Amino acid sequence: MLNHLIPVQKLFTTLIAFFIAFVPIGAAQAENNEPAGSESLPQVRIVTNHGPILLQLRPDVAPETVKNFLSYVADGFYDGTIFHRVIPGFMIQGGGFTAALSRKQTRSPVVNEASPTLKNLRGTVAMARTSSPDSATSQFFINQVDNNFLDAGVRGPGYTVFGKVIEGMGVVDTIAGVETGYSRGMGDVPVQPVVIESASVVETDQ
Repeated sequence: MLNHLIPVQKLFTTLIAFFIAFVPIGAAQAENNEPAGSESLPQVRIVTNHGPILLQLRPDVAPETVKNFLSYVADGFYDGTIFHRVIPGFMIQGGGFTAALSRKQTRSPVVNEASPTLKNLRGTVAMARTSSPDSATSQFFINQVDNNFLDAGVRGPGYTVFGKVIEGMGVVDTIAGVETGYSRGMGDVPVQPVVIESASVVETDQ
């Protein structure tokens, strides 16, 4: 009969596990910084020659940035562009060059909307820019790891996070691991082009 008795420590662990498993969804969302009704946030599917990546955008935090990104998507601007800068253990950057490394003509820059609310964590998507805070146009990057030094206030204005990967981080990791080199004066360029074949808005149920 002793074999059927649950030790106090094991019972305590079991109860904790039960509590965690049934914690209300709202509490989990708050801890992960998820907005209420996140299922209605816009989504964009980026299809690459290494597989698809699904992004969920945050217009509630970075409205001008999301509007700018969606305009480029709607115009088909990203179709045929590449991830031209790939650094494993850091991020993958794309959305500005063709496979021939020709820079595409962009719209006017958008204001920096970097916020303490959205941090540069693994899987988040943010705008690339120059040293000028309000210089982001079409280029974006996906953080492969937590890059806290890119957050607002850590080393300056920060880099605007405007969404996250909700499907396809395995694709991001694969891209981050491709062979890179120097080309046309740029470093960390994939030897074999990593092409964005298409980028489109995904219709979601409201």
